[in-house]
Amino acid sequence: MSQNEAPIIVGLDIGTTKIAAIAGRKNEHGKLEILGFGRANSSGVQHGQVLNIDQTIKAIHQALQNCYDSNPDLEINEVYVGIAGHHIKSLQTRGDMVRQEPENEIQRWEVDQLIENQKKTFIPAGDQIIDVIPQDFHVDNIQNIKDPVGYNGVKVGANFHIITGDRNAIKNINRAVDRSGLKTKDLVLQPLASASAVMSEIDMEAGVAILDIGGGTSDLAVFYEGILKHTAVIPFGGENITNDIRMGLGVLKQQAEAMKVQFGSALADEAKANAFITIPGLKGMPSKEISVKNLAQIIQARMSEILDFVAYHLKQIGLDSRALNGGVILTGGGSQLKHLIQLTEYATGLNARIGYPNEHLAPNHIEELKKPMYATCLGLILKGYSDYEHKNKQFTETFKRVIVPKTLTVEKAVEEKAEVVKPAASVDVKVRANKMKFWDKFKDNLIDLFKEEEDQVIK
Repeated sequence: MSQNEAPIIVGLDIGTTKIAAIAGRKNEHGKLEILGFGRANSSGVQHGQVLNIDQTIKAIHQALQNCYDSNPDLEINEVYVGIAGHHIKSLQTRGDMVRQEPENEIQRWEVDQLIENQKKTFIPAGDQIIDVIPQDFHVDNIQNIKDPVGYNGVKVGANFHIITGDRNAIKNINRAVDRSGLKTKDLVLQPLASASAVMSEIDMEAGVAILDIGGGTSDLAVFYEGILKHTAVIPFGGENITNDIRMGLGVLKQQAEAMKVQFGSALADEAKANAFITIPGLKGMPSKEISVKNLAQIIQARMSEILDFVAYHLKQIGLDSRALNGGVILTGGGSQLKHLIQLTEYATGLNARIGYPNEHLAPNHIEELKKPMYATCLGLILKGYSDYEHKNKQFTETFKRVIVPKTLTVEKAVEEKAEVVKPAASVDVKVRANKMKFWDKFKDNLIDLFKEEEDQVIK
């Protein structure tokens, strides 16, 4: 697949704390070249669910504008959108189909028809099927077939993992995207998108649990013997930890978030007992001394609760430490907490590691994109490419033909004075000086595209 033929695919991650839009295209080596990147603070989304559509639209517009600023040649019309939230449920079904011409080999259209038939599965009123994922197929008496195309038999069937969500919640996401001037190409469950970005084929075969710790929810996807075995949305995330700190220590939300990021630890035993953080007082009030150990105890309590859910789900599906040789892969913004790996291993009995979304990224991209918080967004692009390569969806010619001469790599960004996000703790973004009139209004101003309001340094 040459780079000119490959479509540009855009992932839109509508999260509780951030909204990210990333445009990418696969190069001749099958790696993702990032052509545009923008993010904005999210408001209107709680626990992964769009509640205030107007606020969500404003945040989407800001993320898109930042994406256009990173590459003015982009044209974004269609997006792959992630979905999560308390309302997400999953169920296991089994479906069979008697073939019309059993003497012939099974064709791809028959498998597609079998999958399509599962969309008629009875689900509770008010819910809607988001995705139907085949796990393993069987043809007559032959079991555990990964792909039945080319087999011969009277009856073909499969075990399916069906993901459902609340109809109104899905409608709100689609409405926010539509009113932002975009078309939803597909809704993708966020843990599946994150999983595709951070794991390899070896991980799938070994057996692995992907835990994406987001702002409003923590999403779980479990793979075993190359098959998706289980998905779950845990109703706690980084925002819950921040609120616990705010309530427990009597500080502002911005201060709680900054303390969590800069001084937080998931293990209280690892925190220094004699270390304190000084919080400035409000309007003449005296400053407040916060114990780093107390901070860690609050974080550990909430993270342990999330990990207890993970252990419970693994026990429910019968996959314990002996089955999942690949262990737990932690990703999402919340995965960057200090000592979280140790706490995860203690709580689940499994090996753990941080999953960075550079498994499928072309080399030399800006460091910002390699953070776990962008795993979902990059996974959405990969889902789009899977649809394109397997001809699951139609891709319009305009979608393929958009000419984008630049990719967001470190070298090119430096050469052209493009936006460079430094990997240091404080984010410093430089605006490129382009001769185009589009950039005249910026001139010498510095624009910080990524720094969130709550990430203030505590003195």
